[in-house]
Order: sequence, then C-alpha cells, then structure tokens
Amino acid sequence: MARWLTRLMDAQDAWVQPFGKLLHGLVFAIFRPIPAIRDLLNGRWLGHPLHAVLTDAPIGILFLVVVFDVMGAASAAWWSLVLGILAMLAAAVAGFADYAETDGKARDRGTLHSSLMLVALVLFLISLVLRPGMNATGLGAASPAAAALSLIGWLIVAAAAFVGGDIVYVFGNMVDHHAFRGGGAKWLTLEPAETEADGSIPEGRPIKARLGINALVLVRSGASILALHDTCAHAGCSLSGGELVGSSRPPVVQCPCHGSRFRLSDGHVLRGPSVYDQPAYEVRAKEGGGWEARRRPA
Repeated sequence: MARWLTRLMDAQDAWVQPFGKLLHGLVFAIFRPIPAIRDLLNGRWLGHPLHAVLTDAPIGILFLVVVFDVMGAASAAWWSLVLGILAMLAAAVAGFADYAETDGKARDRGTLHSSLMLVALVLFLISLVLRPGMNATGLGAASPAAAALSLIGWLIVAAAAFVGGDIVYVFGNMVDHHAFRGGGAKWLTLEPAETEADGSIPEGRPIKARLGINALVLVRSGASILALHDTCAHAGCSLSGGELVGSSRPPVVQCPCHGSRFRLSDGHVLRGPSVYDQPAYEVRAKEGGGWEARRRPA
C-alpha cells in the first residue's frame, strides 16, 4: 500500500514541479523580506512548528460538517463549515511560511499538499454557498449537492493530510535534525579544520572542526572559543559555511541556506525558519597543546 501511494504521489511530479517553482517563488518573495512575521508563523516563539499545531483544527471541524449533515443538524453543519474554512485559512498561512523555506522533494510534496487543500477549500466554499440561508426557524436542511461537496472536500483534506505526513515523517521537513543526538558529556579531542600558525583558532569567523563523529562550527571571540553543532537544526545545512551577523556579544551565526540565526554562546535560535535551538559545546585547551570539547550540559 505504501509503495503504491508513493508511486501515485511521484506520478504528479510532471505538473507539481513546474507549478511548485512558480508557487515557491511567489511565497518566498512574500515571506522572506519580513522575518518577524515568518518567525511568528513558523512557530519559533512556540519552539514547535505552528502549522502542525493548527492543522488538527480544520480536519476535526470539517469532519463534523459531514456528521451534522448526516444527522440533519443544519445549523450546526453551517457553523462548523464556516469555522472549518477559517481554520483552513489560518493553517494555510502558517503552512506557506514553512513552504517558503522548503527545498527538494519535500517542496514537491508540499506543492501537492497545498494544491489538494486548495481544491478542498473551493469545494467547501461552494458547499457553503449552496446551503440555505437563515429563516424564521433557523437554517434549512443542506441540499444533497452541498452535503456531497462537503464529504468530497473532507476526503480530499484527508488525502492532503497524508501527503503532509509524508513531508514530515519521510523527508524530515521542520523536524529537529538533532532529535536523536546523544548528550556527549565526555571530553573528546577537537580537530579544527584550520588554525593559526601558533595553533590557535582564528578570530571572528566560523570554521569547521571534527569532534569524534560530530562536526562543529567554532568561533573565537576574544579569549573564548564558542562552538555549536555544525548541522543546522532546520534543514541540515553547514553553519561553518555561514557568517557572523551583527555586532552583539556573544556573536551570532547565520545559516547560509535559509538564514536561521543562532547565538553561539548557548545555541539559542534568534531567527527562523528554525524553531529549535542548536546543540552547544564547551571547548578548552588540552594539556600539552591542542583542544578538546564536550556537549554543553542542558
């Protein structure tokens, strides 16, 4: 079943990819210039993707429309439909903020997901228009066409939710890339990719280093050596390829791929699209020369 569904989704690439290129360009142009709004919609303030929080509401509310139609509870179905449409719009805005910073196959799935949701939204709006208005006894019963459109719309929403699950659980979009990384409290030898002639770490610019199986980004700030895990929590890009931004102390590193910013002293995320903090490390000089580091205690 899973393989058949995957092939069915992949078969849509012929129209999904060109449409996604246009859609992503539009969405990116809207959200990238206003990082404060993007951070709000990404959920950085919440520490959790906001779109995932909002999506349960329209799915549940719109299912009630189908239930109330079957029961003949016209007023309850009408109000559920209105609230469901509003909840869809709220979830869509947050979803497009995530989509603006999504690449590769996850973007293709995101394009398919949003297209299905748009079709469902249109069906729900038509269903709302076809429903009788308020009269002296309340709302009249929904016509068979209106009820059928709501049912079809909900089935499409369910299909879109499946595609959305593929984006998260198969491609790991908006998932913390350090979710399964251990604490690493043991001091290990640190191997910087480059050092000064005297063996010191260069001042004021990010460099890559190896700590066992992990890659770190290092920055010397005065007498302090600041270190974070090199893999950005948002989409796995290398922070050592980024740059220091602003003039704050402690310094802030910006991811070169999507612009997430992290405070180097403790890994706290200061700007999205990442909603997760970055693992931070302690660095100290070894006796006899060289460096060692360990994961900073929580």
